[in-house]
This record gives sequence, C-alpha cells and structure tokens, in this order.
Amino acid sequence: MIPTFEIVKSLYTMLQFIKYVFATIVGLFLFLFLISIVFGISIAGSLKKQTVKVKANSVLEASFNYPITERTNENPLDAILASYYVSDEMNANLGLEDIIQTLKKAKTDDKIKGMFLNLSGAPAGFATLEEIRDALIDFKSEDKFIVAYGETFSQRAYYLGSVADEIYLNPVGGMELKGFSAEIPFIKEALDRLEIEPQIFYVGDFKSATEPLRLTEMSPENREQTKAYLDDFYDIFLSRISTSRNISKDKLHKIVDSLMIREPKDAKQLEIVDDLYYIDQVHARLREKLGFEDDDKLNFVSLSKYKKAPGSKKVNFSSDKIAVVYAEGGIESSKKTNGTIGSEGFIKTLRKIRNDDKVKAVVLRVNSGGGSALASDVILQEVKLIKQAGKPVVVSMGDLAASGGYYIAAFADKIYAEENTITGSIGVFGMLGNFENFYKNKLGITFDGVKTTQYSDLPNSPILSRRLRAEEGAIIQQSIDQVYETFLQRVAQGRGLAKDSVHAIAQGRVWSGRQARDIGLVDEIGGIGDAIKTAASMAELEDDDYRVSGYPKKEAPLQKLLKSFSGEAKAKFLQRELGAEYKIYKKIKDFQTMDPIQMRLPFDIEIH
Repeated sequence: MIPTFEIVKSLYTMLQFIKYVFATIVGLFLFLFLISIVFGISIAGSLKKQTVKVKANSVLEASFNYPITERTNENPLDAILASYYVSDEMNANLGLEDIIQTLKKAKTDDKIKGMFLNLSGAPAGFATLEEIRDALIDFKSEDKFIVAYGETFSQRAYYLGSVADEIYLNPVGGMELKGFSAEIPFIKEALDRLEIEPQIFYVGDFKSATEPLRLTEMSPENREQTKAYLDDFYDIFLSRISTSRNISKDKLHKIVDSLMIREPKDAKQLEIVDDLYYIDQVHARLREKLGFEDDDKLNFVSLSKYKKAPGSKKVNFSSDKIAVVYAEGGIESSKKTNGTIGSEGFIKTLRKIRNDDKVKAVVLRVNSGGGSALASDVILQEVKLIKQAGKPVVVSMGDLAASGGYYIAAFADKIYAEENTITGSIGVFGMLGNFENFYKNKLGITFDGVKTTQYSDLPNSPILSRRLRAEEGAIIQQSIDQVYETFLQRVAQGRGLAKDSVHAIAQGRVWSGRQARDIGLVDEIGGIGDAIKTAASMAELEDDDYRVSGYPKKEAPLQKLLKSFSGEAKAKFLQRELGAEYKIYKKIKDFQTMDPIQMRLPFDIEIH
C-alpha cells in the first residue's frame, strides 16, 4: 500500500507540472499574439498607400547601389526585411521601369531643381546603366543640375556618375579606373578529385557553357569571343565618358591603361572629378546652386519616395494599349513568374494579350541568358501567334538577350539593343553528371537493377548513377544537333537570313549589341523607350493616344505576401545572408531540376 505522503507528493508534482505546461502554453500564445500585432503593423505599413508631398527647391537623391531588375518587386515582405537590412529608404530597390518613369516625372516638376547622386558601387548591368544614363541626360535637358559624389567610385558607379555637371570625390576616398576583365572559375580538377564525371554534349565552337567542367582554362574560341566583346564594352565606356566629361578618348585610355589614378588627388589633377570634397562640402555646394544661405536646410527627396509623389501628367483614357511584356531571368518549363521566365505562366500572359482587342502592339523586353530549349520554343510559338493576329512585336534587349533569350526574340518585327547588351550565343548544350565512382568510392553506395528493354534504364535525371553507354550518348548528341538545326532555322526565318549565314555567326558565339547590329542579329541601337515608340508607329497610333501597360500583371500586395511564405521568404533570407555566394547555391539547386537540353548563355559573365 502506497503511503498517503507519497500520494500527496505525487499529486503535488503533477500539479506543478500541469502549472508549468499551462504557463508555457499561455506564454506561447501571448508571444504569438504580440508577434502577430507587430507583424500586422508592419504589413499595414507596407500595404498603406503613401502620398509624398514635395517641397519647393527640392533635390532628388539616389544611389543605385543594388542590382537593378527590370521591374520593382513590390512585396510587403521586402518592406519588413528592409527594416533589418536597409538603413536608408534612398536605397529602396526600384526597378528600371520605375527609375525611368520617376526621372521623367521629376524632369517636368518645378519643385525639383536638381539631383544628387550619392554613388559608390553600381552593380547593375551596363545596358541597364546605359538606360539610366540616358534618362539622367534627359532630366538635365529641362535646365536641372546633377551633382555626383562618392566616397569611392567603382568603374560602373563612375560610368553612371559621369553624366553629372559636377563630380566630387572624398579627399581620402578611392577610384577604380583600370579597364575591364572577365574571370571564369574552372572546376574540372575538383570534379576529378571527387570522381564525378561530366557527360557533356554541345554544338558550336563557341558554346563554352560546359568549359569549366571539361577544361582547366579558356579555349581559344572562348578567349577570342570574350576579348572581342570586352574590347567593345571598353570602347563604349571610354566614348560615353569622353563625351560627358569633355576629355579626349585617347587621354582617357592612357589614364586607364597606365592606372594613373592611384590617389584622390590624381583624379582631380586629371579632371576625372571636379574637386575633392567631404559630404558636408558637397551639401554646401548644393546650397550654393540652389541660392540657399549657409544654414538653410536642404530638401532631399529619395527617388523611391518621389515615385509616390503625385505627378502633373494627365491621365490617358485611351482604350488603345501597347503591352510591354517583361521576360527576365532564366527560361524554365514551369509556372514560376518571379525571377524566372516560367513558360507555362508566360504563355498564358501572351495569349491574354493576343486575345485582347485593346492591345494594338507588343514590346517584348528581354533580359535573359536563356535556359530550357523546350520552354524557349513554346514561348516563341506564342510570339509568332501574336504577330499572326496582326499585332506588331518589337523586342527591346536589356543587359542579356542571349541563347534562349535571343531565340524568343528572333521573330520580332524589329529588335532594339543597347550597344553594351550581351546577345547572340546561338547554340545548344546538354549536361549530365556521372556520380557512380563518387557514390561508390566516397560514400560506399552502389546501384544494381533489372530492365525490360534496351533503353528502359536511360537516365532521365541530370545526376547519373552510371556512365552513359556509347549508343546512349549518340542519341543525346543527335537530339542536341537537331535542336541546334531548329535554332538556326528559327533565326534564319525570323531575321530573313540564309541558314548558312546564321551558322557562320552562331555556334554559340556571344556578341555585344553593337556587334550584333553590324552582323544583322539586331536592327537598331536604343532603349525600351525607342522600342515603344516604334511599336506605336507600326500600329499606326498617334503620340499620347495610347496607354502603355506592363505584363505580367503584378499581384496584389497581400497575395504577393502570402505566396512569399510558400518558399520565396526562404530564398530572400538566403540571398541576403549569402550575398554574392547565393548565385552558387542557386546554380546547384537549378542543376537538380534543369531540362536536359539547354539554350543558355555560355557562362556567368562577370565584367570587372
């Protein structure tokens, strides 16, 4: 029989346990309740429509110190993350579309007297920087000033800032003017050590996407093409700065080639900058330009805030529309719409446009290094159907319109590119990895099985548990060759060229936009604004007698937020935490689901 004391003790212990469990549950609910309140306030703040009032004699301020996408990603999650990662709303990540439109609005706003570019780095692509430079030059045309300042200037930041009327460098800052280089990591020896054997199939002497896996250095063909477009980019770089700064191109080349700017005073002496100022001195100069007294407060308004300010432009009620369709990111056979061109969702957008009688013309804005060959062909078919419906299609190329990105553009009535767009890369490759020895020798895993037919065990995944047999490799190579032939035929038909002529400039070779124009792959040099005007002209629409509508349509903020928690939030956190290394992580993830046959840019082009 259990003593009464022990029973009481057990009951007391049980009650204590229940008390702690109950307290924990209550505490958890209170914590979740408080978190939901804070989160709700954050959401409400991000969803709230804000109207910005601009004071007289204001100065627009921008930094452009982030990778600039085509469109602003208006996700409330970004606003929440920004409170942890962004210290100044000036750095809010506006897309190129909004940057250009906001600068156009400021151009005619009498309250905006000028602009202050607070620059250091500008990690956008050169074609994107070109569009912004053109918009800044247009902004100055209404008797408005631009002053640029940098504690340090990267080459891209200086290229952008060179349009300014006055450029100031911090007296103990730095400037990078050294010319361009491109570096490619080769991992063949690492794969050899891991006993991973790449199974590679490709067409074209210049289709160098797989070189890092099968070589230890650049092939002569890859070196030739890379040197050619880098030289072209460098020439454009010198020409634009020469015009903006009124310095001869020969003098600029000498400065860059000899690395003559090694200290801030060198930049001033060589007239690369106007003077060496600290930020307070730049502010004093801005007061002087505005006619302010020394103690007057400057009215800065960030580009992102000014976007929310009411504009003076009249609302266009025309029913006629020009659809601007943004094709940005890798091309995939998927429903994805954010950061990639998912063929399933993208063709639904194109069909909607084709069946919309109010849409009179289409501008396809391509900023893509390509991807799935199948997805690219499916998208091209929809572009062709839009043309058959009697709607002109004009392509505007961004930083990249290469391989699959060029494929989907080939049938346009007219193609625009910036001189420093990267395009071409008309070629195909397929890539599989034989992990048999890695599994066996590194992990102790072996595979065995049975099959009913000769090819029933033909791998359908890029990660193989055995080496391909010779006859299997021949079948895959035949498929690669056939896709390349189709690529040549599509470009030849779309561009009105002989197939042999296309083959001569294809073979996976990458071209600058200026080179592409000279060989017939591009019609005109210009930006998205030029493409829209041409589309309107082809559709016989009068100036200002049409609306420009962007596609795919942006999701409502709340819908966007809810979708974020299905995986996008994780990607955003990873991207912010990993920084530049995120692209390596993403490439490994993408490889696991990559289509077997790819029309993709030869390699990740990083111009330094």
